[in-house]
Amino acid sequence: MDVTTINSYISANRLDEALALISRALNENPQDAEALFARGRINWRKGLRGEAISDYEAAVAIDPASPARIALDQARDVMDFFNPDIFNP
Repeated sequence: MDVTTINSYISANRLDEALALISRALNENPQDAEALFARGRINWRKGLRGEAISDYEAAVAIDPASPARIALDQARDVMDFFNPDIFNP
């Protein structure tokens, strides 16, 4: 998996192109923690919080030292803080 290219696509908001590369990587190796983490980042950016958290959890299960651990902790903090009543009086 070309992490540099994927990260540059994510930074440039070319998410569909990044997802295509990640999908190829995961088809070749479904246990690629780095690819799962990258897909989680994209899902989070797209507002797909549940899918992002699932990707982070899968990445951490494969590699507990993955940066997905930090992303997972932060995602859980955000989800614990979210209160729809604050935004919908």
